[in-house]
Amino acid sequence: MTYATNGPVAVLGLGTMGSGLASRLLDQGIQVRVWNRTPERAEPLARAGAFAASRPSEAVEGTSAAICTVADGDALGTVLRGPDGILARGGYPGALICASTVAPDEVVKLAGDAPSVLDVGMLGNRDHARDGELRLFVGGEERVFTAGRPLLEMLAKEVVHLGALGSGMRMKLLLNLLMGIEVQAMAEAAELAAASGLDRKQVLRTIAGSGFASPVMSFKSRRLAAGRFEEPDFRLRLMAKDLMLATEQAAASGLSLPLTAAAAETHVRATEQGFGDEDCAAVTRALTRKPGTDK
Repeated sequence: MTYATNGPVAVLGLGTMGSGLASRLLDQGIQVRVWNRTPERAEPLARAGAFAASRPSEAVEGTSAAICTVADGDALGTVLRGPDGILARGGYPGALICASTVAPDEVVKLAGDAPSVLDVGMLGNRDHARDGELRLFVGGEERVFTAGRPLLEMLAKEVVHLGALGSGMRMKLLLNLLMGIEVQAMAEAAELAAASGLDRKQVLRTIAGSGFASPVMSFKSRRLAAGRFEEPDFRLRLMAKDLMLATEQAAASGLSLPLTAAAAETHVRATEQGFGDEDCAAVTRALTRKPGTDK
């Protein structure tokens, strides 16, 4: 069976990435069925030709693959095992693709008894999702990966099979660990620059153009320079969640990851301060001056 061509595809969870994936599939001539917890998110896709379902179980009816792109483990559990979930009334016959970033063991727990399941770590932003330019890191049985590969290649410029179920999430957490630390490091440098009398924007331009910057740092430097964190590419609260998951994975393996733990603490604090739905570069808002300084 080839999941890209054998029947419609469901996309469950229409945030930044889910909406982009659904749009990409529609552009490629695939029939798409969508579901989102807040139905308004489905309206633009419905106007573009998708079928908007009122329940996850309805969204997957007659589909050959279901892509889950909800925010966290609780949401994934509801979509899969809730009263109206995909697996609530028995097995799902198509390929179940878990692209939500959750703990690797949670994927196995929630979906491991499905006959055909993959976990997919997605690297990229909304534009990459819409344009088929993602990088996808996949865990699951070889036979399921082989059958699902044409669909995944429709969504991405690179598709890598890493091994057993849970492998995709392990890679995704590692990648987000790096992004969280890099963006926070650049934000700290910019805050120190401003406190020292240097021009913040000039410093950020210098960092972005230097050999020290990664592509994501160059990209995020523009948000930091403008101080604009609305319409997020990746929400700060989701970065906080992923950094916490990484620290938990490290603890379970007997590892100490001090940089990751520090970044997780800062992101959690920024979320608690009310910045969780802003772009993850808004972590800079948690870098406040200590009492007793001149400002």
